[in-house]
Amino acid sequence: MMCQSCGKAQATTHFKRIINGEVTEGHLCSDCAKALGVNDMFSSFDFSFSDLLSDFFADSPVAALSANSVKCENCGSSFNDIVNSGRIGCADCYETFFDKLMPSIQRLHGNTKHEGKVPLNEVTNEDKTVSDVASLREELNKAIENEDFETAAKLRDKIKELEGKNNG
Repeated sequence: MMCQSCGKAQATTHFKRIINGEVTEGHLCSDCAKALGVNDMFSSFDFSFSDLLSDFFADSPVAALSANSVKCENCGSSFNDIVNSGRIGCADCYETFFDKLMPSIQRLHGNTKHEGKVPLNEVTNEDKTVSDVASLREELNKAIENEDFETAAKLRDKIKELEGKNNG
């Protein structure tokens, strides 16, 4: 879509204005958006994501316990550094400060265990087995509905075998 202001460049900014219940939408290129002040709409809020994270960590009761500052062996960050900046230093910081980070992560996300999609290159054998069992159960239910009990018995045995590998 082309910029509605200059008509020359590709529109990269979409905005909506609601004035007295009347909705106006616009599509602008970055230069026109900058010239019209559309990019600066939120600058007056003085807000940054690291401020938000810092607030979450600062409210944590363990923030006060971090005076005897342990440092991450990889990046040298202390828990106080994380609290003040709102940024985790490196991947090793999650292990180093696990007990101190978990309450804040729990409050921020509502959960400490990932639930949802997993990147294809991160699927483990256990995840694949659980997925295989689920699809076999679907096939088993269809075989039972179709009264194909011979197939159903074979599927039941495969499911038991996979569940045995997963538990053993």
